Amino acid sequence: MPILQKFNDFVEQVLRAKHDFGSHVFKVALTNAAPAATNTVLADITQISGGSYTTGGYVLDGVTLTETGGTAKVVIADEVITASGGSIGPFRYAVVYNDTTSGKPLVGYVDRGDSITLLDGEAVTFDADAAAGVLTLA
Repeated sequence: MPILQKFNDFVEQVLRAKHDFGSHVFKVALTNAAPAATNTVLADITQISGGSYTTGGYVLDGVTLTETGGTAKVVIADEVITASGGSIGPFRYAVVYNDTTSGKPLVGYVDRGDSITLLDGEAVTFDADAAAGVLTLA
């Protein structure tokens, strides 16, 4: 998957301490409708429905924050999304949001470039750039 595109409001919310990448739970929700850079919370996103997809999406198990030489980096480990008990989709966008903070503020999204439907048993990997990270602050 391509690089995570941040939502405009995300930068302000980081400075207002709404996101704690060391302790909050982050999730990825799926949509087939293009997110707008001006979206701010999960309720702004039209999630897919039906099949084996559960509204709210999937917990991102590997969100880590590191600092080296004055540069902080947030890395999201690959997350495998598998259709189980029915299909998932179609979807094109994977939207990352903070499930811990009130209102569920958005972080960013990945555009796959085309819509796909996962049939029962099929999987796709949400692959955020581990080398560059999804966020760096120097």
